[in-house]
Amino acid sequence: MINLDEKYHDYLTSSKTLRIDGVQERVRGYGYHCDGSDILGYYLTTDNYKLYYNNNEQFIRMEALAGLPAEKVEA
Repeated sequence: MINLDEKYHDYLTSSKTLRIDGVQERVRGYGYHCDGSDILGYYLTTDNYKLYYNNNEQFIRMEALAGLPAEKVEA
């Protein structure tokens, strides 16, 4: 299993950012997502988006958070 604290904790406590569509986004949180019985991967929450990755760390989709135009991007 991916150790999310090891990989992303610095993004919460420092000025590190992700670049999404040319815009620097601060990471606000992260966690695992599941289907009720299996862990399917993990997510990152930024100021404006929720990004989903599978257990192989491959990008799955991006969802705009409230306040942004509805946008869903599939990999």
